[in-house]
Amino acid sequence: MKVYIPTPLRSYTKQQGEVDGHGSTVAEMLADLDCRFPGMRFRMIDEQGGIRQHMRIFVNGEEVKGLDVPLVAVDEVHILQALSGG
Repeated sequence: MKVYIPTPLRSYTKQQGEVDGHGSTVAEMLADLDCRFPGMRFRMIDEQGGIRQHMRIFVNGEEVKGLDVPLVAVDEVHILQALSGG
């Protein structure tokens, strides 16, 4: 599946904006990314195992709220990071 990486996380992917992901759930896909790009998952997932407040994950255009959402090879996953400031 294609995983689109936001600019603030591209330092983990050697500036790649799109990478291949593998896994049958969002959790497995994030674990796969973390194996290949160490530290990336920590930036997206909090200590309780939930998606961090400032992160959004979309599968085929639909926002997901949990990590147990099933995935298939043809899915597109967009990871977005909310911006803050004033």
